[in-house]
Amino acid sequence: MRKTSTKLPEMALVGVTVRTSNQQEFDKANAKIPPCVMRYFHQALFNKIPHRKRPGTTICAYTDYESDHTGQYTYFIGEEVTGLEHPLPDGFQTLVIPGQQYMKLTTNPGPMPDVCVTAWQGIWKMSPKELGGKRRYATDFELYDERASDHHNVVLDIYIGIHD
Repeated sequence: MRKTSTKLPEMALVGVTVRTSNQQEFDKANAKIPPCVMRYFHQALFNKIPHRKRPGTTICAYTDYESDHTGQYTYFIGEEVTGLEHPLPDGFQTLVIPGQQYMKLTTNPGPMPDVCVTAWQGIWKMSPKELGGKRRYATDFELYDERASDHHNVVLDIYIGIHD
């Protein structure tokens, strides 16, 4: 993975969420993220999001961490929007990611979901020195753009919030 330190401004998102943990996600019978992602794409929920900033660019965020990568968190899938002052469709939530310092990790091409799972497993093993800073455990996210259109050859950026 290629690492780049970057500071991003605040982002407003609209999408759908589930509460889960990594332990639960590794139990395929009880995993919540795959059904949430499938519902989002198969029901074309992205088309219901008002005022999409970059249609077709999906953001999957991990937020409301109970502790660290071993605890519960909220998984969010949606898109960045130009504002949150509009009524939301039923079942949608908002998420505001504050501006902060990130370590952006860009994956090598690979099939989904392997490329994502392998990247996160590597991140969880990184020391703060290897990562480039101490994790905040506020909001981290994956960005899926045109490089993710071929599900057998996906490249994604994972943004890990770190302390300045």
